[in-house]
Amino acid sequence: MNRPKVTENKSKSEQSVPVRLDKWLWAARFYKNRSLAREMIEGGKVQYNGQRSKPGKTVEIGALLTIRQGTDDKQVIVTKLADKRGNATMAAELYTETEQSIKKRQFNAEARKVNALYSPRPDSKPDKKQRRELIRAKHQ
Repeated sequence: MNRPKVTENKSKSEQSVPVRLDKWLWAARFYKNRSLAREMIEGGKVQYNGQRSKPGKTVEIGALLTIRQGTDDKQVIVTKLADKRGNATMAAELYTETEQSIKKRQFNAEARKVNALYSPRPDSKPDKKQRRELIRAKHQ
């Protein structure tokens, strides 16, 4: 008995097509464009399995990425591969953030909010005379 060969209809992103790290970060919407993703990787802001890597590094499912965005570090695990940028819901399916990372980001956000209460801020921008007085005070 010859059974017909059943093939699953998988999209190109779900197959094991090699995807560059900078392209995956762009598709997962961590960065606005690929050149910015490449700059962040080269600058050491993105780590692949705990080590610095190059923008052309091939991403594998299950890899741990540490991504620094602003003052926060996100640790994400790659769950799917994609080389094309989709909408935000599709991008969120490409990775899962670790529980430890979520807790740490929430703790840091709370600390920033509490810290902001104790740092004095003026009600408005200083005018020309006040700016000159501030500059004179800084230089003395």
